[in-house]
Amino acid sequence: MAAPVRGMAGSISIGNTTSFQKKTRSKLVSIPGTRPSVQNGQLLVSSGVSSLDYVIGGGLAVGTLLLVEEDRYDSYSRMLLKYFLAEGVVCGHELFLASARDHPDQIMQELPSPIVDDVAGMKISEGQSQPSDPENPDTMKIAWRYQNQPKVQIALASSVRFGHYYDVSKTMEPELRQAAKCHSFYQLQETPVTTGSSLIKVFVKTSLYFQVLASASKVRNVLRLGLHSLGSVLWGDDVCCKDNPAHCHALTTFLYILRGLLRTSLSVAMVTVPSHLIQNRAVMGRIIRLSDTAIALESFKGSEKETNPLYKDYHGLLHVRQLPRLNCLSCEVPDTKDLAFKLKRKQFTIERLHLPPDLSETVSRVSKTELAAGCGTTATGNKHLDF
Repeated sequence: MAAPVRGMAGSISIGNTTSFQKKTRSKLVSIPGTRPSVQNGQLLVSSGVSSLDYVIGGGLAVGTLLLVEEDRYDSYSRMLLKYFLAEGVVCGHELFLASARDHPDQIMQELPSPIVDDVAGMKISEGQSQPSDPENPDTMKIAWRYQNQPKVQIALASSVRFGHYYDVSKTMEPELRQAAKCHSFYQLQETPVTTGSSLIKVFVKTSLYFQVLASASKVRNVLRLGLHSLGSVLWGDDVCCKDNPAHCHALTTFLYILRGLLRTSLSVAMVTVPSHLIQNRAVMGRIIRLSDTAIALESFKGSEKETNPLYKDYHGLLHVRQLPRLNCLSCEVPDTKDLAFKLKRKQFTIERLHLPPDLSETVSRVSKTELAAGCGTTATGNKHLDF
């Protein structure tokens, strides 16, 4: 029995062959500014805001559509669009910008400037808490019963850095902005059109640009599409004017066709919609379902929440309407849904909504006279024991 085994071993060692083959990892598309998703292997790009990437699952998946419901004054939704475009400029991606109110060149001139300094230094300058010195008597001390409690992690950030950081107090240098390949569509420069046909024009120009991009260059690159305030009156659509618009399917048909174009190309789109002007909630529901990722920005400006001490550290709330389900049956559920955003001096961030210890100075407390009177005395005229 030993001889055949030795002969078999000898034949294997001489031939140096085996029926097992080493499985090699499939080659992923290598494009600057992209990375594969840990959950489903989908190619991701950054939205320009690292905290927003963390909320929606690590970034925007290539071939998907991000819907942003605008705030009432279109201040913060416009800023998210500029972050999205600025990230494309820094990564060298192709850009397509369509607008009906502001000229696309004006939006491009307002892009924030990228920060090239150390990220750690930037975080310290933004006001993160420093470790307290026990020898310094001026440092704040907490009660002994709360010392072992875990600290509340307010900031939303991933362990792996993805994307870039930007300074909203400065604009991007013209040389960097002009080096980007950007194509635009301005509705007011077009001839007067009927209701809904402006969206068809955007679709035709976008589809033609997809075909030219696919055939002209052999180098694979990502196309970023930014559509600002889609569905407003300036686009020639009546979805924001009537409860029962005559062309209620124009916007939804356009989004359906656009989503099909995104699926067959290396592209990602961000669409902002004035949802507070759309009176028909059924139409707005269809718009959300036709997108892959949907978020809503609720600004405190001009509302009662602006003076509410509960929200004194924030400028608005972020609502996650829908998350993408790509290559899986269920989407990644965020650990918290109580999200708020704030605009700092240099940065736009999204944080967990954390309640302050005291809402105001009028919190119900025991008065000093009751404390001085003590328990069981009748100095305050109360015969019952007050604990």
